Amino acid sequence: MKEHPLGRTGSEHPDDRSTVINFRAPKRQRDLVDRAAQVAGKTRTEFILEASCRAAEEVLLNQRLFTLGDDRYQAFVDLLDAPVQPNPKLQALMKRPARWK
Repeated sequence: MKEHPLGRTGSEHPDDRSTVINFRAPKRQRDLVDRAAQVAGKTRTEFILEASCRAAEEVLLNQRLFTLGDDRYQAFVDLLDAPVQPNPKLQALMKRPARWK
């Protein structure tokens, strides 16, 4: 099965769960999670796993995805489309032999 870039496998069936995750938490936090899980109609495990995965995906996407308003997006595209400006320092660097050779 091909792995999803964010770790999803596309298979969310209970039979597919084979890894155990254990951690300790203060009672007040456990109780808070239990109340929220009950309101959501989920088990503690389902609630924690879904919330954790959502947070993990957000962290990973924040490393790759950024949003811009229309004007800033157009300015960004214009910069990407602009011709490359000569850079004498970069040209000189590229002409030097690599240090590891």
